[in-house]
Amino acid sequence: MRDLPASDLKTVLHSKRANLYYLEHCRVLVNGGRVEYVTDAGKRSLYWNIPIANTTSILLGTGTSITQAAMRELAKAGVLVGFCGGGGTPLFSANEVDVEVAWLTPQSEYRPTEYLQAWVKFWFDDELRLMAAKALQTTRMQRLRAEWAQRAWVEAGFQVDLSRLDDLIARSQAEVNRAEDTTALLTEEARLTKALFKLAVDATGYGDFTRAKRGTGTDPANRFLDHGNYLAYGLGATATWVLGLPHGLAVLHGKTRRGGLVFDVADLIKDAAILPQAFLSAMRGDEDQQFAATALRR
Repeated sequence: MRDLPASDLKTVLHSKRANLYYLEHCRVLVNGGRVEYVTDAGKRSLYWNIPIANTTSILLGTGTSITQAAMRELAKAGVLVGFCGGGGTPLFSANEVDVEVAWLTPQSEYRPTEYLQAWVKFWFDDELRLMAAKALQTTRMQRLRAEWAQRAWVEAGFQVDLSRLDDLIARSQAEVNRAEDTTALLTEEARLTKALFKLAVDATGYGDFTRAKRGTGTDPANRFLDHGNYLAYGLGATATWVLGLPHGLAVLHGKTRRGGLVFDVADLIKDAAILPQAFLSAMRGDEDQQFAATALRR
């Protein structure tokens, strides 16, 4: 196999890449010039190729190891690597994102500067930063409405009352427009999310539900919500890193919170894709891997 230049490995834009891997009980290494993960099947070892040029992030869970050669190849392709616990949660070792995340970011290239320069032009102005936060919340609601209206959700068993959803979004958009600071925006975000949980419960016939923080070990919907949110954080970390935007330059989740920008970006997909799939998977009795695979396809 001929060596590919790093520029070829980065041909696929991160926004167009198809894969995010969660791996456990395996070794990640280079075999025959390819990055592969190896699992044991009795006395045999099974090798599975990782298409690194079409991969955004790799989460390494319980019982994993990775070689220096594999990290070198992943860096060439611009793939983010993170260490986490079982099922993808929690993400370990404080560094870039809050107190639970360690993203090993590739350092094999100089990232573009134009996005950071455009970001800092407004970020140090409180009013402009608030406008950016409102724009993100508006985009979040637009994506939510478009996603939940898709026929695929109805066919999967998520039959949401769109008139109720429209009323919620209209009210929330009005509150976002009149918000005078990020505290008001965060308060409205929490209110809307609570109302969306109620909509999801009704849409799936889930029954009694109370959102538990870090709900692993409680009811399945809470566990899947936690799992899916961490997957969204991985995608958010990848997107902001690729653009060269430091994770500390948040517009909504606080200027002093480490990794706040990752949470800002993750909000764009958490309600739209993760929330409904968490309740559907809980109703179906899915395993964690089934949920993750389905959620990432959304």
